[in-house]
Amino acid sequence: MYITCLDLEGVLVPEIWIAFAEATGIDALKRTTRDEPDYDKLMRYRLDILKEHHLGLKEIQDTIASIDPLEGAKEFLDELRSKTQAIILSDTFTQFASPLMKKLSWPAIFCNELIVDEDGTISGYHLRCEKTKLTTVRALQSCGFETIASGDSFNDLAMIKASKAGFLFRAPDSIKNDYPEIPACDSYDELLKLILDAMK
Repeated sequence: MYITCLDLEGVLVPEIWIAFAEATGIDALKRTTRDEPDYDKLMRYRLDILKEHHLGLKEIQDTIASIDPLEGAKEFLDELRSKTQAIILSDTFTQFASPLMKKLSWPAIFCNELIVDEDGTISGYHLRCEKTKLTTVRALQSCGFETIASGDSFNDLAMIKASKAGFLFRAPDSIKNDYPEIPACDSYDELLKLILDAMK
């Protein structure tokens, strides 16, 4: 039995923090897991910037409301789910993901949770588990699944390497050059073919 584990941002939807950075004009918020492999360090950096600019959950959700899935993403996911089980493993947060999941016809997603104060200030976050993507892939394997994984960032590498097959999708050249052993592609048609071929 196979299950495909997909990253969310950069693979199926635009990067939320980059969209918010562009909406607010705060270029420092464009830093993502493509740039910083230490997720806790990245989130503390982001929360400090939000506090400095007096921005909270509402402002980010207002930006998310204007974000659509990447072109072709929904069709790719629909086709993939018609042939095998799939789950999105993301380091985003439930408070960010729900509107985007609606636009993708409600696929399964495992992600994290923000700590939000009564005034809407984001004061912290809860990780669903340590090493969320790798831990989830290992758990699925322990349940009898063969996993196939795809993502675009540093935080996807562990689940890609731990899976029967794994692929970089629209990853930056810096990651592709550092991990030439991982097959890379840039189109949904290519990614779908790689996944289906891995299941044969």
